[in-house]
Amino acid sequence: MAKPRSAFFCSACGYEAARWLGRCPGCEAWNTFAEAPVFAASRAATPGTGMRTALQPTRIADVDTVAVERLPSGFAELDAVLGGGVVPGSLVLIGGPPGTGKSTMVLQMAGALAVLGRVVYVCGEESPAQTKLRALRLGIDDGILLFAETNLRAVLETLEERHPRVLVIDSIQTMMMPDVESYAGSVAQVRECAGALMAYAKRTNCATFIVGHVTKDGTIAGPRLLEHLVDTVLYFEGDGTGEHRIVRAHKNRFGSAEEICVFRMDGNGLHEVRNPSQLFLGAANARDKRPSGSCVVASVVGQRPVLVEVQALVGDTGYGTPRRLAANLDPARLAMVLAVLERRAGMNLGTQDVYASVAGGLRITEPAADLGIALAIASAFRNRPVSAEIVAFGELGLSGEVRPATQRARRLAEAQRLGFRAAVTSASDAPSPAGLRVTGVRDVFTAISAALDE
Repeated sequence: MAKPRSAFFCSACGYEAARWLGRCPGCEAWNTFAEAPVFAASRAATPGTGMRTALQPTRIADVDTVAVERLPSGFAELDAVLGGGVVPGSLVLIGGPPGTGKSTMVLQMAGALAVLGRVVYVCGEESPAQTKLRALRLGIDDGILLFAETNLRAVLETLEERHPRVLVIDSIQTMMMPDVESYAGSVAQVRECAGALMAYAKRTNCATFIVGHVTKDGTIAGPRLLEHLVDTVLYFEGDGTGEHRIVRAHKNRFGSAEEICVFRMDGNGLHEVRNPSQLFLGAANARDKRPSGSCVVASVVGQRPVLVEVQALVGDTGYGTPRRLAANLDPARLAMVLAVLERRAGMNLGTQDVYASVAGGLRITEPAADLGIALAIASAFRNRPVSAEIVAFGELGLSGEVRPATQRARRLAEAQRLGFRAAVTSASDAPSPAGLRVTGVRDVFTAISAALDE
């Protein structure tokens, strides 16, 4: 075995350095470097891979195209996030904080995929008896091969004889390669295990799912290090304390990124939510008069139009510096909206504490939510409610103008489908859906007048 050398790795992003650094140049995190041994690559072939011959460059016109038959995961909403289903030979990372339902989701997916072929579930965190108890609770009693092993090399050797169609690793932090002298879950082990799984998935055309844990501050090595290796990255958003779970595709080589699907979790597992807008609106979907500081925003998440409720609270500050807190919103955009309101709409917010959030737990970062945030803050500042029949969207410029948002027709169609009767957005000559009164505005001052005087 080659003599190891020491190197330092960032536990957040995997950046390698020859010496310890206080701040990572890759992700700019502080105090995340840890020392780990690095070994030279072994000349021995990986089990089942054999010796590969050198490939020659090929013209793109000469490359054979293969029709990919996607596999249904058992969740129609998740299939849409994945781009139409599970792609054979793909490597999918499912990350999120502990307790959000990652193991439950992959076990339900394994049960649904087992009818299409052999599925191997490597349970590195739990015993087979514990996994069976959860499977029985989810209504899964057969079709899955359980493998309680943390030695990934032994797992791959066994799979060469089984030829599974789907492989689940739960979790990547418990897997280890025996020829890497480091503890399980370290940067070196996670990187070697991920590389071996990627090579196995591409060579055997086996769809592979990897479960990884992430703390709130992202200090554990794993999913953040693996994002550039895998084909698809699915993250559970939120703290997982509520009834609903939001899964977002942060990366997808076989479909569009930033798509979301929503699940309701109970004792029988995860259940799809077909209408996320109805969930995120909650009480705002009722046509009763709402209090001040609330506005419904027509947002687009990935390719799906979703209506959410933006709430704001404005009050006199009790300290020298006013507080600005944003929940599920970009704090930088909130600060920009406040500056525009103070300068272009004449609102004295310099002595006010401002709190803004998106109800339901969905994080909104697109610029088209600027107008809805501004209307919610103006409503709270003037203590005048926005009509429950109004939906708003549009991007704010620094001069106070309301810029057009993308996919205008889809946003308006979703608002009309949910029963809204009016919309405040940027001025446009595009046709509006029948039965929906659209008010086109050119600046934020006009928008506030149109929404609060409704």
